Amino acid sequence: MPFLKITTNQTLDDTTRATLLGEASARVAEALGKPERYVMVELADGRPMLFAGDDAPLAYLELKSIGLPEGATPALSDALCDLVGERLGIPADRVYIEFSNAARHLWGWNGTTF
Repeated sequence: MPFLKITTNQTLDDTTRATLLGEASARVAEALGKPERYVMVELADGRPMLFAGDDAPLAYLELKSIGLPEGATPALSDALCDLVGERLGIPADRVYIEFSNAARHLWGWNGTTF
């Protein structure tokens, strides 16, 4: 049920993509206390993007999950900024993250909803 989308203006090689996807999936599952089997991660790299009028490395992340606790977003922000910092070299002040708490009846899976 958690979905993380990572969009960046950096173009990544296949190894970096695979590593980032795997680590992002594991970190989201751990941070939210949810089984990784429900975590989905999308990576969109090489996108034309600017932040503060500058095309230096940047990232925009979206994390959607059922039952996303408001009090957990600061720690999630820190963990996700650390991830893109470690794997992509993007400083935290060049990352925006949008958090969304999804209602169970609006999240479908396996022919039903949660």
